[in-house]
Formats: sequence, C-alpha cells, structure tokens
Amino acid sequence: MRHDFDRFSPEFWASSAHLQTIFASLKFRLKGRNEMEECAREAVLEGTEGSRLLGFISRRENPKGLVLLIHGWEGSSASTYMLSTGRHLFRSGYDVLRLNLRDHGPSHHLNKGLFHGALTVETHNAVINAAAFAEGRPFFVVGFSLGANFALRVAARHTEFPVPNLAHVFGISPALDPHQATVSIDRSIYRSYFLKKWKTSLRSKQRFFPGLYDFSEMLKMNSCMDITRAIMPLYSSFADYLDYFSRYTLKKGLFAGLRVPVTVIASADDPIIPVRDVLALEGVPNMRLLVQEHGGHCGFLNPFPFGCWYERLICANLDAY
Repeated sequence: MRHDFDRFSPEFWASSAHLQTIFASLKFRLKGRNEMEECAREAVLEGTEGSRLLGFISRRENPKGLVLLIHGWEGSSASTYMLSTGRHLFRSGYDVLRLNLRDHGPSHHLNKGLFHGALTVETHNAVINAAAFAEGRPFFVVGFSLGANFALRVAARHTEFPVPNLAHVFGISPALDPHQATVSIDRSIYRSYFLKKWKTSLRSKQRFFPGLYDFSEMLKMNSCMDITRAIMPLYSSFADYLDYFSRYTLKKGLFAGLRVPVTVIASADDPIIPVRDVLALEGVPNMRLLVQEHGGHCGFLNPFPFGCWYERLICANLDAY
C-alpha cells in the first residue's frame, strides 16, 4: 500500500537532522489539550517469571482498534513523541496503550531485576497481554528507536508466538545494531543527555533495591559504553558487553517468514542510527522500508515543529484495516 505522502518533505530551513531530533522531544510541542492523557488509566502487564511492566491505557467509545506505543531507551510513556503520537491516534479513533519498558518511567519498583535491551520474551509476553485490551479489534504496535527494536522483535516472534489480532507493526528510527548505536551516542552531542537520564534511572533502581545494587562506580563514568561494560559482569548473565549487544542486534535473517506487515521509517541523516543498518533489510517479504533523506532521529516534523509526518502516515495505514 502506498500513499502520496510516503515521502517526508520538510521546509528547507527545518531539514537539519539535529533540529528535527532535538525538537521532537521538546515539551512545548504538546501545547493544547490532550484528551488521550486526560482519560489514561494505569495498566500493569505481566511479562515473564512474575515480572510486570507499567502501561497507561486510554479508551474511547467504539474504537477502530488499539495501538500500543513503545518508547526509546530512557524514554517513557510520558515522552513527548509518545504523548504526541498517542494524542493523534486517539483523536483519529483509536484506543492507545503507552507501555513503559522495565525500569522506565515510574516503574523501577516493580521488578528486582535490572532492565537490559535483551528482555525479548518479557516484552513480547507483555505485548500479548496488551492485545487483550483490543477485545477482538485490530491491534497495532508502534515503536521508537530502541522501542522500535523491541517492536520488530515482536513482529519476528509473532510467527511462532502469535499476538492476538496483530495487524501491523511500525518501527520509527529503529536501533537495529545497539552496539553501533551506543558508539554513536558517545560520539555525539547527545551523550550527556543520555548519560544524565541513565544515571538518574540507576539511582532510582538503587534506591528501591539498596541491597541488590551499588552503582557508585558506574555513576562516576562518562560514557554509555563504559557503564555498559561495567554493569554486564556484575548484574547480568551475559559473557560480556559484546555478547549482550549481540542478543538484540537485528539482521535480515531474523525476519524470514514474517507473518505480519511491518513498516520501518528511517532517515539517511539520523545522527544515532546508521542508515546502512536499515537498508540491509531491503527485500524482506512483508516489510516496507520508508527511508527518507531528512528526519533526524524520531523527528520527521512537518509542519515544523508541531506537525508530524509519520503520525499522519501511520493513521492512513491503520484506517485501511
């Protein structure tokens, strides 16, 4: 299915990758009423082995379907792009469930175990439980950055472990190679931003479980990679950080036999995700790649800065079901 607006065309003065990336997360984009947020209710979803993930569901009368949103690393259900996309979908007639991955948002107290990006089965099971809220209507998953990595894993696992009523999966700026994404963050202007958020998260986890965690040495470190290397041998079962990253690196072969339509939206100027990783997925049956010249990382703002191209694109695709 193609649409006339499959191409992102920002105003020339708003085409900068950093402008798109930074403004995508600024709260002033949320000005005005958010009916979705006003009616949101807490929903705790079971993962695996007693784990629980915190979500917020917004329901309306006679919805067209249910959309599950999954944020990026150190984002949350309250991230600007989550609230903006959720509002757009809610106003378009859909129920919306915003999921917090483990230890994201106000959920550090829910599980003793520490978050890591390879919690595939936990997240997949939570998505299956989220699908029950669709009550037989079409169910959609939209992920951003690391959340897009999780969303694509859900699509791949759907072949063997079906998600009820799953109709379409969308990945916005997916972090397909987490090792490379971490390197890119550390080399970018966004390093201090992510470090501050991660350290705040680690402090919260330590505060809730002081007998289990001591991050005092990690909190002195000045790169995401250094913290990752230090945490792995102490608080995980992975052989090392390279083994860890390999567990959720997504390559073309993973998607053989894909049984649900997947749309991947990415930009050639993404300052965090190398576009070559996305282009390597070319030719996967049931997967559509929409790689744009501009857009930054999870940006795609047009009209800039309040309008969002991918929100309109997703809605047009959903309305076809």
